[in-house]
Amino acid sequence: MDENKLMEFVHKFVGDLGATIGAGGVVLGDRLGLYRGLTAGPSLPEELAERTGTAPRYVEEWLRGQAAGGYVEYDPESGRYSLTEEQAFALTDPDGPIFAPGAFQLALGALQSRERIEAAFRSGDGLGWHEHDQDVFSGCERFFRPGYSANLISSWLPSLDGVVSRLQAGARVADIGCGHGASTVLMAGAYPASVFTGSDPHAGSIEQARKRAGNAGLESRARFAVAGAQEFSGGPYDLVTTFDALHDMGDPLGAARHVRSQLTPDGTWMIVEPAAGDSVSANLNPVGRVYYSFSAFLCVPSALSQEGGYSLGAQAGEEPIRRLTADAGFTRFRRAAETPFNIVYEARP
Repeated sequence: MDENKLMEFVHKFVGDLGATIGAGGVVLGDRLGLYRGLTAGPSLPEELAERTGTAPRYVEEWLRGQAAGGYVEYDPESGRYSLTEEQAFALTDPDGPIFAPGAFQLALGALQSRERIEAAFRSGDGLGWHEHDQDVFSGCERFFRPGYSANLISSWLPSLDGVVSRLQAGARVADIGCGHGASTVLMAGAYPASVFTGSDPHAGSIEQARKRAGNAGLESRARFAVAGAQEFSGGPYDLVTTFDALHDMGDPLGAARHVRSQLTPDGTWMIVEPAAGDSVSANLNPVGRVYYSFSAFLCVPSALSQEGGYSLGAQAGEEPIRRLTADAGFTRFRRAAETPFNIVYEARP
């Protein structure tokens, strides 16, 4: 045994252990308003506790752990804790382009099902999306919405051939697997001449999506229905979108064929999927680790719980999706845009 390699692994393990238990601290910091409380300026633990209505001794220990993890700053001379501009940017604004607490909320929610996932590993059975903890649904929205807010209107839709002009003139759009409707509401707010219909098989998510649209004053143009990807109706549509949803489907080919049947002859299917290479080796990196791990707890079990019994997984890569669209009757396919976390594909009849 190489002792140096062993110690390298031990250091990795300790870092991961700290990150694992630290996830709970991030979620607490968000829910209790501790991060937002620190935006008032450098604070002693008792000052932050008073500001947030929390207990000083708990806050003191939380702050120490956050400082050890690099999520807050500590000044040993004054004993005060603070946030840098960058930390505040990523930790306090749920509507910003980066919001770390949402990702940790999703992860902790997924881990609530660990015993049922263990049983699924042994049996090969699936676990439906609707069977997970509530933090999975809200955490998923809070994890993905920042990326959509930062990119969907500004770069992803403009990357598609002729789509923006159609949306500006008035188009009919179906957003499949819309969850809480973050993507649907964003598009409806940006293109007032178009009408958007979001659908998702999870009734609880559709209820939340309707509330989101109502709060934004968009309920007349952002409508929602409980329906799976093989069942949504109302076409023909000028644009069909799927945001981080295709890989969760148990019959992705059936879904692709149904999308094709619901499109106009010159319509577009916009497929947004997690960033991934076309081989396992290409995905052995921090982003791949995140997505493979989420996929084992959420995406693969969800797909295997559905009719079809097939799972792309969250790191399928471009080529399987290209083949899927071709088998479904699409004749044009290209990679239209990408970010560190997502790739946007365009499929045309």
